[in-house]
Amino acid sequence: MIRTAALAHIRDRRLIQTRSVGKSVFYMAGGKIDTGETARQALHREIREELGVGVTEVSELGVFRAEAYGHPSGTRLHMTCFRAEVTDEPRPTGEIAEFRYFTGGEYAAMPEVAPGSLMVFRHLHRLGLLDW
Repeated sequence: MIRTAALAHIRDRRLIQTRSVGKSVFYMAGGKIDTGETARQALHREIREELGVGVTEVSELGVFRAEAYGHPSGTRLHMTCFRAEVTDEPRPTGEIAEFRYFTGGEYAAMPEVAPGSLMVFRHLHRLGLLDW
């Protein structure tokens, strides 16, 4: 089981996704929760590391469980996802090669998609917060 914290930041009815250096798939911004760390603490740390910004107005969107993309078959993802605003203009830092904002349809049409991210897109669309 891989436990992660993820950012659901929406801009113009599109959801931010990040692509790591050397990878082709876009994932939710965020990352693994370290031992002794809460999901909320991991969110703050990971977003600072990946996008060089802080997060405000943080509220839990939900927990999403899926197959962990890019890991051995049977590896499960437990992703605590938070809606939040960012304190500045995001920029890719460290391991992140780029980020983009996607509608649900744009993300779903990509050659590779992460099942956990797709679940979040669908959830946000059902809530009327995201375009498909």
